[in-house]
Parts: sequence; C-alpha cells; structure tokens
Amino acid sequence: MAHIPAASLGNKNKKHFLGVPAPLGYVAGVGRGATGFTTRSDIGPARDANDVSDDRHAPPAAKRKKKEEEEEDDEDLNDSNYDEFSGYSGSLFSKDPYDKDDAEADAIYESIDKRMDEKRKEYREKRLKEDLERYRQERPKIQQQFSDLKRNLIAVSEEEWANLPEVGDSRNKKQRNPRAEKFTPLPDSVLSRNLGGEAQTTIDGRSGLASMIPGVATPGMLTPSGDLDLRKIGQARNTLMNVKLSQVSDSVAGQTVVDPKGYLTDLQSMIPTYGGDINDIKKARMLLKSVRETNPYHPPAWIASARLEEVTGKLQMARNLIMRGCEQNPQSEDLWLEAARLQPPDTAKGVIAQAARRIPTSVRIWIKAADLETEPKAKRRVFRKALEHIPNSVRLWKAAVEMENPEDAKILLSRAVECCGTSVELWLALARLETYENARKVLNKAREKIPTDRQIWTTAAKLEEANGNIHMVEKIIDRALSSLSANGVEINRDQWLQEAIEAEKSGAIKCCQAIVRAVIAIGIDEEDRKQTWIDDAENCAKEGAYECARAVYGYALSEFPSKKSIWLRAAYFEKNHGTRESLEALLQKAVAHCPQSEVLWLMGAKSKWLAGDVPAARGILSLAFQANPNSEDIWLAAVKLESENAEYERARRLLAKARASAPTPRVMMKSAKLEWALDNLEEALKLLDDAVKVFPDFAKLWMMKGQIEEQKALLEKAAESYNAGLKRCPNAIPLWLLLAALEEKRNLLTKARSVLERGRLKNPKNPLLWLAAIRIEIRAGMKDMAHTLMARAIQDCPNAGELWAESIFLEARPQRKTKSVDALKKCEHDPHVLLAVSKLFWSERKLQKCRDWFNRTIKIDPDFGDAWANFYKFELQHGTEQQQKELIERCNAAEPKHGEEWCKVSKDIANWCFKTEDVLKAVVRNLPTPI
Repeated sequence: MAHIPAASLGNKNKKHFLGVPAPLGYVAGVGRGATGFTTRSDIGPARDANDVSDDRHAPPAAKRKKKEEEEEDDEDLNDSNYDEFSGYSGSLFSKDPYDKDDAEADAIYESIDKRMDEKRKEYREKRLKEDLERYRQERPKIQQQFSDLKRNLIAVSEEEWANLPEVGDSRNKKQRNPRAEKFTPLPDSVLSRNLGGEAQTTIDGRSGLASMIPGVATPGMLTPSGDLDLRKIGQARNTLMNVKLSQVSDSVAGQTVVDPKGYLTDLQSMIPTYGGDINDIKKARMLLKSVRETNPYHPPAWIASARLEEVTGKLQMARNLIMRGCEQNPQSEDLWLEAARLQPPDTAKGVIAQAARRIPTSVRIWIKAADLETEPKAKRRVFRKALEHIPNSVRLWKAAVEMENPEDAKILLSRAVECCGTSVELWLALARLETYENARKVLNKAREKIPTDRQIWTTAAKLEEANGNIHMVEKIIDRALSSLSANGVEINRDQWLQEAIEAEKSGAIKCCQAIVRAVIAIGIDEEDRKQTWIDDAENCAKEGAYECARAVYGYALSEFPSKKSIWLRAAYFEKNHGTRESLEALLQKAVAHCPQSEVLWLMGAKSKWLAGDVPAARGILSLAFQANPNSEDIWLAAVKLESENAEYERARRLLAKARASAPTPRVMMKSAKLEWALDNLEEALKLLDDAVKVFPDFAKLWMMKGQIEEQKALLEKAAESYNAGLKRCPNAIPLWLLLAALEEKRNLLTKARSVLERGRLKNPKNPLLWLAAIRIEIRAGMKDMAHTLMARAIQDCPNAGELWAESIFLEARPQRKTKSVDALKKCEHDPHVLLAVSKLFWSERKLQKCRDWFNRTIKIDPDFGDAWANFYKFELQHGTEQQQKELIERCNAAEPKHGEEWCKVSKDIANWCFKTEDVLKAVVRNLPTPI
C-alpha cells in the first residue's frame, strides 16, 4: 500500500463549501427552524459608496499588503519603467535636497493654483450648496421624518398619556392600570399593636388586613370600630416628624441647627462665583504660596493671596490668610487696611484698633477707623485721638474740621495752623470762618509763615472787595507781585490768568480785572503783544470769563487805540456777550479813535436802529458822512434806514445825491430796486437802461432789467436783455438760469436745453447748470433722460452736494438709502446732502434721527436758509410749541441769506420788507412734505 501524505488527508476531510460564497437567499439555520438576522458585518459600515475609504480599521494583512504596494511603487524608477516621451512613471527627485529655488518654485505654483481656484470659487460654493440641499432632501434626519407625527401629539389626552406602556415592560399590565385593585403590605407592628384596649378576635372584611390573611381569625387584633384607617396613621406619623423637627430647629444646645426655610438659601452661597478656569486658580494659588513661603515679609503676596480666595468665593480662607499676613508684617498698613476691608463691620473695628496700636502714626489707618464708625460723636473721638499721635497731618486736621460746627471748627483750625503752619488750605479755611478784622490778621500771619504762595494774596484781595474796599484790591495785587518776586517766586503769567478766571467765577470782578491788568504784559515780546492779547481774550471768552476778556480788550485798546481790528473784535464780543449799552459805549470810543472805519459807524447806527432810536441812527450816519465823504456803504446804509422806516422820499433824495457824487454799480442797482419795490417800473427800467450803459459788466443790472420786463409780460425783450447780459458777463450763472427758465416758460424746451448746454460750455464743471438741466427733464416727464443727465453730471462734478442731494430723491424709494450712503461718502459735510438725508428720515417717520440730522445741518452751515425752513416745517408737524419758538429764535440769530427756496422768497421784490422770521414762515408755506 502506497504511502499517503498527511496534507492530502487534510484536503480530503475538508468540506467543499468552506471558503465559498453563500448561495443567493441563503439564511443560516433556516432548515432547523431558526430565524435569520443581519448584523453590521453582513451589510458593511454605514458609509456612502462615494465616501473616501478609511484604512484605520483594516486587518493587519491588508495593511501589510498596502505597504508592499507602496514600496513597489518606489522601486518602479528603473530602466524598464522609462518611456522616451513621458519619462519615468514616478518621481525622479524625491531623494534630492529641497533648497531655496524649490521653495520659490513651489510658492509660485501654489499662488497660481490659488488664483485658479479663486476663479471657480463662487461656482464651486454654489454647487456645493446645491449638493448639500439635495442630499438633505434625499436623506432627511429621523427628527425631520417624524415631525408631522410629533405635531399630532397635541391631540393626545392626559388619560391616553397615562395608559402608554413603559419601554420594555409588557408583562405587568395590571400594575399600570389605575383602576385595578391594589394591595398595600403592612408591617407586623400594625398587626401586633393594641390600638383600642379591647380584645377582638375577628378582622373586619372591609379592612386591608382581611385581604392579607383571608379566612383566618387572628387573636390579639384589637380594633375599636372594626376599621383600620391607614390614612390617619400616616397623618399621625407626619405630625410626629414635624414636632421632632421643630424641637431640633429650636434647640441651640447642639452643634447642628436646622433652618428648614433658609436651608436652600444657604446652599446657594456654596456656589462658586468665579467663572474662570479652575486650573488658573490652582496655578495662581501655588505660585502665591511659593512667594509667601519664600518671603513671608512681603505684604503684596499676602494681599494677592487673600484677594484670590475672595474672588473664588472662599471669604473665610481669605480672612485667615490676611490675618496671618498681619502677624508676619505688623508694620504694613496696607495689610491692616485689607484685613479691615475683608472683615465684617464689627470685626473690622477690632482689626483696625489693633492696627492703630501697632502703627499709631499711620494716617490712613486712623481715617479708616473713623470711616468704620457710624455715629458722628464716635468719628470726632477717633479724629481727636489720631491728632494726638499725628499733630502735623493736614489731612487729619481737614477731616476733623469737617466734622465740627463753625465755632468748634474755628477753634480746631486755630490749633491746626499752629501745628501745620505751612498748609495754605488751613490758613484760608480759618480766614473764611473769621470776621473781617480777624481774617485780615489771619492772612497777614499766613503771609509771614508762607511768603511764596499767591493764593493768600488773592484771597486778601477778594476779602477787601467783598467788604467794599475796592481801592485796596489793586494795591494788594501789585504788592503781591513785588513780594513774590522778592522771595524768588517766578511770576507765571498763565497761572495768574487762571487765578483771575477763578476769581471771576467766585464773584470777585474787581479782583480778576486787577490781576489781568497786573500780569497781562509780563513776559511778552513787543511785536507779539497784539496777537497774544487777542488770543488771551478769546480763551477767556471760551471759558465763560467775560469780565476777564473785557479787561484784556480794555488793556489792549489802551495800548493800541488806533487798531481797527482790536476795536472790531471788542465790538463783536460786546455784541455777543454784552449789553446794548456796553456795545454802544464801546462803539462811541471806537469811532472817536478810528473815524475812517465805516464798519464801526455802521455797527453803531444799526444798534441804535434795532433799539428803535431812528433819529440817533441818523445822527450817527450823518457823523459817518462827515468822516467818510462819498462812502458807498454809508450812503446805502442811510438809504436802507430810511426805506425800512417808510421814509421813501428821503431814501430817493439820498440815492439821487449818491448817484451824483458816487455813481457806483451798487448805488445804481439800489436806486432801481427802490423804484421797483415801489412799483414804479418805468422809472426802474429807465434807471437800469442808463446803468447798463455805464456799467455793462455788472450782471445784476441785466438780471433786474430782464426780470422787470418779465413782470411786464415783455418776454421777447426780457430774452434780449438776458442775452445781452450774457455777452458781457458769460460767467454769471444766475443769468444763464434766468434765460433757461424764461425759454421753458415760453414752452421752448429745446431752446432751454440749448441755453444750459451753452452755459456748461462757457462754465465747465458747474453743478447749478447741470441741476437746472436735470430739473427741466423731470418737469417735462423725461425721467430716463434725467437719470442719464444725472450720471453725466456726477461724473463731471463728483463732489457737488447739490447734485447728490437731487439724485437721492430721483431714485425709487427702496434705492434712496443706498444712494444717500454714497452721497455721504463723497460729500460728508455738505449741507445739501445732510438736508437730503434729514428729509429721507422724515419721509420714513424716524423723527428723532430726523431732528438730529437737521441740527447737524444747521450747525455746519447756519447761513443755509433751506435747512432752517425744512426744520421749522418738521417741528410744526412733529414738535412742541417750545421747540418751534426756540427754532425761530435760533434762526433770527443766525440770519440766513442763502438757499434755493429761501432766495425765491427773500429775493422776491414783493417781499422786500420781510424780516428773517417772515421769510422763514413764507418759505415753509411753499415747501412740500417729503414722501
């Protein structure tokens, strides 16, 4: 028999189905009645087919196989793997050094890849978002799948909720049924207890005991009524527990006292208040412990440790630490003060008392001890005890004096100045409490003790002024300067001027003026005096020290009596901060020293006129004529005075004299305007015809001539006048606008457009001409053309606020806000843009924002009348009477003169006598409400 190898025997015994995939639909154990199931190993991990594979959980054999494949890839760089066209299939330079050139090349390639990646970034993000949304729609979460069912749960009743079975418990249905009969087991003590004192041998069938011992008579069961009420037994047990708890809570003999009401509140105090990292606390605690152990005589380490514990909520530990620190460093007042701060008030008093015994010369500790006292009497006692130990502490004396009444304070201060003779504050406080005679003595003693302090001298001057000795004030100030200089004190001009301002604020007017006159010229070069004094006066006015400013101007005018600029500044100062009488007195002196200054004469005449004294105003102007013959400004001021007071014949005679003696363009224009205002159109045209022959380059004459002809309905002649004026004055923008408006009025739109086009050619980059062209198109209904023109206009004049303001309301409502942001970027401080933004907020009913922007507009340009008018209309609709009145007062003070809507009213010849308030109200009537 041939020998058969062992391996072949093993193969023969091996089953044929081992290692072969199972047939389709095969379930293990189904033949013997088992139920098939599937595990995760059968279906694979929960991973999408497109997901990247993960080799972390691969078997070791697979990992070895992958490693061998990678090694084979590295060995592929040989001659057999070389191709003449594409080279080696692998990397030839993987083992070469990586130098600077390689890094630079990689950086360039990386930047190129990044740039190429940015080109498709938007598309890629959009694609990714779409894929994510599609994925979520195809594979919703379980929560989303059952959301409709969860919404239906609101219809489930409370009884249905109670009948829901518990998870995994389907066997004890009777226990979950509330209607099923329940049995409660009783302890043996209930059965064996003799409750009634009478022997019973039976148990009532209605009681729970019968159910536990069915059919059995139990001897010894004693019930008084045949019933056992378990509810009453439970109530008795609860009552007994309450009695015991009350006894324990009332007892103070034991270590533990139960407070049932405050127990949870006490638990709240155990919650740490520090919200930082606990590891940081541990590190800080360890470091501070190291510092304390290394140098226990370093007080800041103990303070830092205590504050760390305080922050983390361990207040008792902080107190213990700080007290240990005080034991180690008994001479550190910082430690004692910190210990007093950490302790409760009663304990803190003891701590600070101990500190005062250890460091009796510490001012801070005594001050803290006084602060801890609540009764004024106790505070006084502490301060007096402190002054026994530290008699030369100014701080303690001041604190002690503040606690006393005036009489006792005077006694204390008398002692204080003996102990602290160099304290100016104590001397001055004592002088304030004394009578006039005693105060003089006190201040004299103070000057002897402290000869280098200026406050004592100024206090003495204020004292004399307060008691009516005005003549002594200037002497004291002069003596102060000489005495301080003799004692080596430098006279600092700025400090003395500040002292003068303080004196004025305290009511010592003569003292402040004396100080100004004494120090104003100290340390200033000859050529810098005028400008320096003007700056000093302006600084005093800014700080509200008007008497100081008046004194500076007075001294400057005494040194420079013929300087017109100083007189003007002083006059404007009096106009803004003084009275009418002070202004007129100053102007009288001014015209006496500067008779050739027309402005000063006119200010004096206007002041008299505004006060209603017309004859005095005439007298001033007649004196001005004598000093300045043939002065155009004085002639016209006289004409205005007469015409405003309805003295038209006087005004005509004055103008006739002016035309004869000083025939200027303004005089001719005012002459024609007076006749025009008095409705004497023929005489006005005659005067203008003569004027344009003599002064053809004065554009206002041509404008008035054309407007009068328009008023007479001579449109052809008006157009001829405007054209003639434009030939001589091509840069007069109002002439171009008047001619364009006339052509539009004649329904010649093409001609009007042509006029504005010619105007823009003659005057490039002019926003007003562009604006007029745009508005012509808007009025003609050509809104698209208006948009086109607006784009060209903004391109030509990018910083024109008028154009940007118009463009905001040219847009539809949703786009206006964006347009306003662009306008503010280009013209941040332009009043037209700010006004447009204010109207935009008004149209959106954002009232407070609207009011703020209106205020900003009139603050930037108070001369812009349109802003005042719109603001007043807004206040009429949404403000109070007080706000409206205040706005009118502010407008009258500002006297605006410019603005498109404003000038339409103020320049109208029918309104030539209107005041500022009249113009404001007339403009408001014509303004539309923003929508």
